[in-house]
This record gives sequence, C-alpha cells and structure tokens, in this order.
Amino acid sequence: MRIASSTVRLRLRQFAAAASLTLLAVAAVAADEPVVQTHEIKDPHYGDALFHFFQDHYFTALTTLMVSQQFDRVSHHADEAEILRGGMLLSYGLHREAGEIFARLIERGAAPPVRDRAWYYLAKIRYQRGYLDSAREALAHVENHLPAALEDDRVLLQANLLMAAADYAGAAQWLGAVAVADAAPSSRYVRYNLGIALIRSGDVARGTSVLDELGRAAAENEEFRSLRDRANVALGYAALSQHEPAAARTYLERVRLKSLQANKALLGFGWAADALKAPEQALIPWTELAQRDVSDSAALEAKIALPYAYAELGAYGQSMQGYNDAIAAFTQEASDLDESVAAIRSGRLVKALMQSNPGTEMGWFWKLTDLPEMPHAHHLVPVLAEHEFQEAFKNYRDLNFLTENLEDWRDKLTVFTDMLDTRRKAYEQRLPQVRARAEQVDLEALKRRREALAGEVAAGQTEATGQAYADARQLDLMARLARAQAIVGGSDPAWSNERDRVRRVAGALTWQLAQDFPARAWSAHKGLHDIDDQLEQADARNQALSQAQRDEPARFDAFAKRIAALKPLLDAMIPRVTALAREQQVALQDIAVAALEQQKERLASYSTQARFAVAQIYDRANGQKEADHAASRP
Repeated sequence: MRIASSTVRLRLRQFAAAASLTLLAVAAVAADEPVVQTHEIKDPHYGDALFHFFQDHYFTALTTLMVSQQFDRVSHHADEAEILRGGMLLSYGLHREAGEIFARLIERGAAPPVRDRAWYYLAKIRYQRGYLDSAREALAHVENHLPAALEDDRVLLQANLLMAAADYAGAAQWLGAVAVADAAPSSRYVRYNLGIALIRSGDVARGTSVLDELGRAAAENEEFRSLRDRANVALGYAALSQHEPAAARTYLERVRLKSLQANKALLGFGWAADALKAPEQALIPWTELAQRDVSDSAALEAKIALPYAYAELGAYGQSMQGYNDAIAAFTQEASDLDESVAAIRSGRLVKALMQSNPGTEMGWFWKLTDLPEMPHAHHLVPVLAEHEFQEAFKNYRDLNFLTENLEDWRDKLTVFTDMLDTRRKAYEQRLPQVRARAEQVDLEALKRRREALAGEVAAGQTEATGQAYADARQLDLMARLARAQAIVGGSDPAWSNERDRVRRVAGALTWQLAQDFPARAWSAHKGLHDIDDQLEQADARNQALSQAQRDEPARFDAFAKRIAALKPLLDAMIPRVTALAREQQVALQDIAVAALEQQKERLASYSTQARFAVAQIYDRANGQKEADHAASRP
C-alpha cells in the first residue's frame, strides 16, 4: 500500500517543460522555484522546436529538433537542445536514451544541483515504468544537492523501491528520519508509508502509532482527507489481523461514508462486529455495502457476509434468502462479465477508447480521461485505473500514431517525387534562356573598357590639372576658349583687350578645374571600384551558373535516389509497426480480460461459499426437523 504525492507527479510533468530552458532554469523549474532570467533564442530552428514543444506537440518538437541538430542549426543552444531532447525522450519513457544524454551533459561539467535533479527524475520515471533495478541505479547517483522540496520525494522514492523489494525494515529506516524532521504537509505521505513499512516489518506498535496520528490529524483539502481515510483503513485491517476488533472499529469509524475507502471500511467494520460476537451490529454496514456496485470486491464479499450475519443471529429464513439473492447476483454478474470479456476480445474496448480519448500526438504524460461506450462499462473502472493498463494503452496509442505518421510520409513521397519532377522540368526549360542572356553580355569586352578607363583615370591623376575630369560644360568652354585664343592670337595691338579677356577666362577655368580635381578624382576612383564589384559579381554569377549546370542534375538525381530509398524502408517499417500495434492490442485486451477473469474467479469463490452455506442451512434445518420429530414420538 504505497502512495505518492500528487505534487510529485506535478513536478515530474514540469521536468519535461523545464528541459526547454537553460541548465540553470531546468534546476529552478524542476524544484518549483521561480525563473526570473530572460532567455534569448539565437537560433531560429531552436525556437521552432520550442514553439511545437510549448504547444504539447512533443513528437513534432522532437523530430524537428533532431533534424536541426543533424544539420548543426542549433549551435548556440547545443546543451539546451540536448536537455530538451533528453526531457522529451524521457517523457516517452525512453529512459535509457535520456540517461545517456544526461550522463554526457554531466561529464561536460554540469552543476551538482542540475546533475542531482536529472538523476532524480530519471529514477522517478524508471520506477513508474516498472524498471526497478534501473531506478535504483539512477537514484544511487543522487548526492546531496536536491532542494528541500525534492528531498522528501527522493526519500519516498527510495522507500518505495525498498518496499518493492520487500525490505520494509530498510524502508522504515529511510522514512523515519524525514518523518521526524519534517512537519510540512507533504511529509504526510512519508508518514503514511512509514507506518505501513513499520507494520509490515513487524513493528506493529510503532506503525500503529504513526498511522493513528495521521488518521486523527486535521485535513484541509480532499487530497489529505483521502489520505487520512486510507490511514484509518490500514489501521483497521492491521488491528483485525492482530485480533483487536474493538480497536479496528474505532479506526474504521473515522472513515467517511462517501470516500474512496468507504467500502473497505464498511466491510472491515462488519467483520470487527462479528469478531466481537455482535453480528447484529454488522447488519447495518453490510446491508449498505451489499447494495453498492458489485464491481467492487468489498461489495461482492458483503453479499455473502450479510446472510452469514443473519445465520449467526438465527434468522435462517432471511439468511437463506440472502444467500439465494447473492447466488443470483453472482450468476448475473458472471454473465455480464462474460459479455464484457467478449466485447473486449472483439476489439470494441480499444476502438472505443481511441474514439473517446482523441489526441493529435503521442506522449508519455497523456492520460485516459473518458470511459468508452461499452456494455457494463462499470466493469472497466478498476481496469482502466490500473497503471499496467494505462501504460499498455499509451504504448498502443503511440504505435498507432507512428503507423499514421509513417503512412503520411509514404504519401508525401509521391508529392516529393512530383515536386522534384516539376523542378527538374523548370530547370531544363529555364536553362537555355539563362544561357542566352548570359551570352549577350561580353564580360571580356567590359573588362577591356574598364582597363581603358583605369588608364584615363591614372593619366588624369598624373597630370593633376583636372582637365581629365572636366564635365561636358567645362569641355565646351575649353573648346570655345581654344577657338578664341586662335582668333586673338598674335601681336596685333587691336586685339590686346580681347587677348587679356581670354587670358583671364582661361585662368578662371584653370582655377575651377583645380578646385574640382580632388572630388572628381575620388568619384572616378569610386566608380572604378563599383565597376570592379559589378564585374566580380558578374563573374560569380557566371561561375554559379556553370556550377549549377554541372551540379543541379546530380542534385536532382541524389534527391530522387533518397526518395526511392525511403519508399522500401517505409514499406518495410509500416507492416512491422502495424504488427506491433496488433500485438499490443492483444496484450492490452489480455490485461483487461485478466482483470475481469479475476473478478469472475472471486464470483465463483463467493458463489461456492454461498451454495455451501445454503447446504449447511438445509442440513441444519433437516437436523432440527429430525430432532423435533424424534422428540414428538412417545
């Protein structure tokens, strides 16, 4: 009778979400501590994985992340990406792969608190998956760096592992120190497990004392009220096993009539009254219990316990009627169970569960939430609540998701083939046009023109007069000035004024050219650099075009080969996964059927007891008649 706090399960769920943050943030979130630092996403592909992750699309997030890691697209978040991948693998129950990731990160020098949290949650999931030896190995790596909020949970996990190995004394030793030292509400689960461990280890007095304190404690919410009821039921049955019925009644009277433990408490209270030789006091709890759902084993037992009490009181008629009613109820329930088993074997249960509990993606944290439409669905309540069935159904659901995913990818291969053919045709159609446009440009002629311009610029730089950089207006002025100088040239005194004016104009133009020279020389050199850049880009485009002409056909062929190679792989994988899904469905149905068969075995046992009791009543009645007949003879 081990129990784990709901806060532990919450923290386990939080760990997968915490994996998306930095190592420091993982430590804080896993311990329910606030994370105040901001987190900058430097790689868009890592942000894409987080986008899917925080929408609970874990499969898409995982595959997206692994592809990005394969192509080295998350280099700025290498450790964080590994933490995220490990957390998602852990959420799918792939504890071995997640453990390898955590171990590698720890070897890189992770902080002790981060290391301890990683190992703790790894141990927790292994324990819940039933891998007890692996859980012990992971828990052994945890040192003393867990926060207080997780330390009690670690001790509780250690104790549960010891109790699973039937080492109740060792579990009590682990739990004792925490139960004494910690008075927090969460430690109630520790004290409950301590009491159970002590009783099972043989220290009944100490175990009773611990559970009695818990059974009398105030409970502020339904969670702790349910735990208190469980403690009192454990106390009651422990007292019955120690032949202390009066104490058992005291404990069982504390249990609420509408709690989850009420049926066990009513049954135990009746047996305590019977042990006290007061069968009339057992009638009320057993009458109430016998009217409840027979899918509960306590209600089944009450159906034969109630006529037993009547027989003890000498009310043989009522006892006989009660046993006959019980036999009829058992027979009908057995028939109903046969119908449920047939429905399960036909696949209706699994089909109905898939329809009533839809989901877009697979995931280990997914839970069954709705009962399916089935004949006698009440039979399924205890079955669906079992951890083994829940895990088996998750595996079946994941296999179906993988089948659909693989079939979707197989369909996409046809689309990819069409896309590739379209691109190949577009390449073949556009290549001649691109070649024609490229051939229209004579790069060599352009380069020669560039060299000529470079020579002119260099000559102008050497002359340093600015005439080489004159604009159109200035060139026109220079030409007009040359014609004027030719007209007024010579030594004729009549043109002396004109010659002086021409000289002054020539000086002004020379000064203007000298003033503009630096800026125009810089512009000329910049223009040469721009020409060089454009020629270089043109060369690069030509080379890229030549490279594309050589590489693109090979790339198309490579893509075609990859698509062709994936198809037989998918064709081989889909039947395998489908077969595994069928096997898992059979295993899932076997689990459900086995639980119902156990119920049928209990029914058969109770029915046999009822028939035997009826025979005893008949024998007793016949014996009484014979005695009365003998006494009436003279």
